[in-house]
Amino acid sequence: MSQEPPPSSTHERPPARSSHLPPSAVVRTREEFPGDLDLATVPAEYRKDGVDWSVFYNPRIPQSLNISLVHKFKHQSVVCCVRFSKDGMWLATGCNRIAQIFDMRTGTLSCTLNDDNVSQEGDLYIRAVCFSPDGKYLATGAEDRLIRVRFLRVTDSRIPSSIYPPQIWDIARKRIRYTFEGHQQEIYSLDFSHDGAHLVSGSSDRTVRIWDINTCESKVLPIDGDPNVDAGVTSVAISPDARFVAAGSLDNVVRIWDVATGTLVDRLRGHGDWVYSVAFTPDGKGLVSGSLDKTLKYWELNTAIDNASKAGERFGKCVLDFTGHKDYVISVVISHDGQWVVSGSKDRGVQFWDMNGRAQLFLLGHQNSGESRLCVIYGCILVILTSLRCDASSYLS
Repeated sequence: MSQEPPPSSTHERPPARSSHLPPSAVVRTREEFPGDLDLATVPAEYRKDGVDWSVFYNPRIPQSLNISLVHKFKHQSVVCCVRFSKDGMWLATGCNRIAQIFDMRTGTLSCTLNDDNVSQEGDLYIRAVCFSPDGKYLATGAEDRLIRVRFLRVTDSRIPSSIYPPQIWDIARKRIRYTFEGHQQEIYSLDFSHDGAHLVSGSSDRTVRIWDINTCESKVLPIDGDPNVDAGVTSVAISPDARFVAAGSLDNVVRIWDVATGTLVDRLRGHGDWVYSVAFTPDGKGLVSGSLDKTLKYWELNTAIDNASKAGERFGKCVLDFTGHKDYVISVVISHDGQWVVSGSKDRGVQFWDMNGRAQLFLLGHQNSGESRLCVIYGCILVILTSLRCDASSYLS
C-alpha cells in the first residue's frame, strides 16, 4: 500500500497558538462532547455498535438521529477526498492517480478515471473532486497543479449524460475534456457555483482562482499579508448565490472575496491554528470553519455589506464555537436543509452538531488513526468518512 500523503508536503507544523477574538465578538461555547469522556464507559442505551464502527450519543440531548452503515467502499490506496453529486446518486473519491465514481443505490464502482498521459512513476494524489450541479462534469485537482474536468457520458440511462470537474473527462472514453492550468503548487480544494458557470480552486501557492467554465479563463484572488508567512489555501467554498468566495488557509485566517469584483471583503480571525475547512450555510448568511485548533466556528455574515472595510463594520463575526473534538478538525460540511453541521477529525471520529452548537453524537468508523473527511447531502445526513491513513476505505452512514 502506498505511503500516506501528508496534509502538505511543503509545510511544517508550527506550534499551536491560542485563539483570539475581537473584544466585540460575543461567542457562545457549549459543553464539550465527547471531550474527555471515556467512550468505553458509555452505557448501552447511549451507544450503537456495528462490526467495525460505533455511535455514541450525547446523554444530555434527546436522540434525534439514527445512524446505520449502508455501504463500505474498498480502495487500493489512501483516500484523499470524497464528494457527492448534487442529487446524491453518485459518489466520487480521489486517490493516488485515480478518481473513482460509485453508484450510491448499489454501492458498486461505476467508473475509474486515470490520466494515462501523465508519467506513471511515483505518487500523484488527487486532493480534490467536485461534481458540477447538473451532474455533467467531474473536476479533479491534483498535486501536479492541474485541474482536470471530465465530461461524463455513460451508457446506463439512469446515469446523467455528463459530469464536470477541473479536469473534464469523457467517461465513456475515459478521457479528459478540459485541463485548467495556472496554479503553481498543489491544488487542495474545488467548488462549483450553484449555476455551474464557475469553478473555484484553492492551492498551496497562496491563491484562489475563479474559473469561467465557458472561456476556461480565471480570476486570481491572492492571499494578502506577510509573504514570509505560510498562507497556503486548504479549503474553498462559494456562496449559494455565487456572490462570495471563502477560503481557509495556513495562517489561521478565513478570507472572503466578492466574486464579481475580486475585492477582499473581510478577514475572519479567531482560530488558533491552520483553518482546514470552510462551508457556507444553505441561505448564505453563515459560514462554518474547522481548524487544527480542534474547534469549529460559526460566523454570522452581513451579506448586505458589499465591502466591510469601506462600510466601517465587519462583514462576518464569530457567534458560536463548537468544541468536543480531541484532535485536528479536518473537514466540515452542512446538510442541505441547514439543520446539521458535521465535522471530521484526526481523532478518527465524526461529530454531528445542531445549529446551536450542541453535539448530538460521535461516530467512530475507521479503526486506524487517520483524518476523517466527509460529505453530506440533504436532511437525511448521508455521510462519507474516509481515512487518510492505513485502512483505505470509505463508509456511508
